[in-house]
Amino acid sequence: MSDARTPAQIEADIARRRQALAVTLDEIGVRMHPKTIVGDAKARAASTVDRTAGRAYVVVNRTVSDVRGKLVSPDGQPRLERIVPVALVAVAVVGLLAVSTRRRRP
Repeated sequence: MSDARTPAQIEADIARRRQALAVTLDEIGVRMHPKTIVGDAKARAASTVDRTAGRAYVVVNRTVSDVRGKLVSPDGQPRLERIVPVALVAVAVVGLLAVSTRRRRP
């Protein structure tokens, strides 16, 4: 069996490799284009924001459900023995903030 190729086969092989190289160079050119790079960065940033917002939503939703479970009975009635102390603490904190803000002003 002979491994010798004809000149036509060699030329066809060179043409195929040249075409493959041209496609590869075009792909590199598209990937390295500034608009492509900026678009990819924007997409990654948007994905990160969406993922972070989704996680924050889950945490806030879970926290609200936990707090609601502690302040409202299973039948939907408010638990005054828990709500009143929380309200008093909130009023005290707001009052302290108001007093400290007034003291700072000349």
